[in-house]
Amino acid sequence: MATTKREGTFVLSVTTTPSAYEKTANLVKDCPNIETGLGLHPELVHQRFGELSLFDKWIHSTDFVGEVGLDGSSRYRSSWENQIQVFTHALKLSDTHGGRILSIHSRQAATEVMNCLEPFRYNNTFILHWFSGTAKELSRAVEIGCWFSVGPLMLKGKKGKSLVSQIPQDRILLETDGPFTSINKQSLYPWDVNRMCVPELSELWGIDPNNVSSILNENKQMLLSKRRSLKVKHAK
Repeated sequence: MATTKREGTFVLSVTTTPSAYEKTANLVKDCPNIETGLGLHPELVHQRFGELSLFDKWIHSTDFVGEVGLDGSSRYRSSWENQIQVFTHALKLSDTHGGRILSIHSRQAATEVMNCLEPFRYNNTFILHWFSGTAKELSRAVEIGCWFSVGPLMLKGKKGKSLVSQIPQDRILLETDGPFTSINKQSLYPWDVNRMCVPELSELWGIDPNNVSSILNENKQMLLSKRRSLKVKHAK
């Protein structure tokens, strides 16, 4: 945390359960470049569905919601209906309170996620985390206005590279997905992603690494400007 503060890197730290939000947010309250998202990860819905009411309690305290979404893999299919309920509740609540920036999980559920997002696309900003859907689903997500967070591991796989090559350059943000991912058994930190992702994107886009860095920085600044707009709206 001290290094992140010193580096000045903007970091969105998402939570996987609403009960973790308060302590996580308090942990970084003195770090203006670290924000905490209010989330209930679809993988944990079957265990933490009873925490849904905490969204209503904490939604006023953050401009960011995440991680939320749907997971259609066989392991979590038994909680599908509850996942839909949680995700829809988070979207409605964000919309009702003037809009939020949401980090969204969509593993094996991209079409269903898009169906949920459509009615709430105007007040909110959607960031699809590690998107792994089809090219057709990607095209729909772009049309809805989604952004995409991309990490080193996504850029190492053939499918990931193919999808990233189809995403508009001005919709891409970088992520670590830490602490759940690692490379060579080493955890990824926020200051690692530029070093690891810029060369990959430079090769993929066929442009100079410095230009890649400029695009990524402009994207980050655009997202932060959306955040500032939300703050103005919420203050009215």
